[in-house]
Amino acid sequence: MSDRLMTEPEMPIDATARSAEVVLRTHGLSKRYGQRLAVDTLNLEIRRQDILGFLGPNGAGKTTTIRMLLGLITPTTGSIEILGHNLATQRAHLLPRVGALIETPALYLYMSGCDNLRAVGAILGGVSAKRIDEVLDLVGLRDRQRDRVRTYSLGMKQRLGVAMALLQDPEILILDEPANGLDPAGIVEMRDLMHRLSASGKTVLISSHLLSEVQQICTRVAIINLGKLVTETSVEALTRGHGEYSVQLEQAQEALAVVRAQPWGHNAHIATDGALITPAPEGRGKDLNLFLVNAGFAPDTLMLATQDLEQIFLQLTNGGSGDSK
Repeated sequence: MSDRLMTEPEMPIDATARSAEVVLRTHGLSKRYGQRLAVDTLNLEIRRQDILGFLGPNGAGKTTTIRMLLGLITPTTGSIEILGHNLATQRAHLLPRVGALIETPALYLYMSGCDNLRAVGAILGGVSAKRIDEVLDLVGLRDRQRDRVRTYSLGMKQRLGVAMALLQDPEILILDEPANGLDPAGIVEMRDLMHRLSASGKTVLISSHLLSEVQQICTRVAIINLGKLVTETSVEALTRGHGEYSVQLEQAQEALAVVRAQPWGHNAHIATDGALITPAPEGRGKDLNLFLVNAGFAPDTLMLATQDLEQIFLQLTNGGSGDSK
């Protein structure tokens, strides 16, 4: 059999590939280091404009997976598709369509933010002044572009790193701990930036340990443990409650006793934030509200209860232990 038949023919990334719903897919992706299996037959699908939280305990295989997605290491078995094409045979065409920020960006502190972007652009083969202005606007640094980077906050430095990853206008961004070490204001800035990137048509994969932020930022999550995929689903589906309601009201303990006396309320309890967590008669919130009002406990707020992503993560990963890379 000829080499031509053994490999995927190189072809330009056409409009059909650009419009495909799934922009990144792995098939049976595995990486073995000697006798140790760091990533085990991983099957992922990331769809256009997803913000995917890629989660796992320390040593679960996240870093190894990201390195394979960026072409930095070769899988032992399995394959990676980006924009409908095989990364192994289309590397030169595909990697420019993927931007990455791995941990803390390497910045020239004595140079301005704009000059840092020009320097990276030169390494990439040239980036127009217009594109530099566009990414500065996108990450919210246009007003500080001429200031030296040593005067930037950590959050601004992280956003400048994202700007570097955006210079070639990639369709996919892979960000490893983009909010690591940020103060609350920096975390909010990064959260807003991720939403703007998704709204502009980008697909974002975020590896993070800040699960409360993942719950607010991401549309989907993929959780791995011991190199294996545990779940891949929407954040809404994963954190959806079991038909219970969260009720903020005065005299929660007294209301709890009344609710538990009902045939539908035996499993009611008080949450750590003081809210009454309870099923509803006939499963309907309006009936629960009416019952509480008639019992003398008018709710301040009543909403469907959701589960905390951190608790779900610990349950799915057996407390967050892993032994891969």
